[in-house]
Amino acid sequence: MSAEKIVSIDQNPLNLKTSVLTMSKPSGRVDINTLKARVRKIQEKENKKNLVIFSFFAALIFFTGAILSL
Repeated sequence: MSAEKIVSIDQNPLNLKTSVLTMSKPSGRVDINTLKARVRKIQEKENKKNLVIFSFFAALIFFTGAILSL
């Protein structure tokens, strides 16, 4: 088990994102608040989508009932 680190740097000037990403060092820490905020945002989007779908079907049933009652 060697303690030396292997650093890979791309020599390709067209691919700058890869070389920058390989040189960045992850901190190893995760902020729980950012994860919870991300989950909350995803759940809000799903709730809005479900509300729109429910409203559409409720309106469809209402208008179908109104037309059939004539």
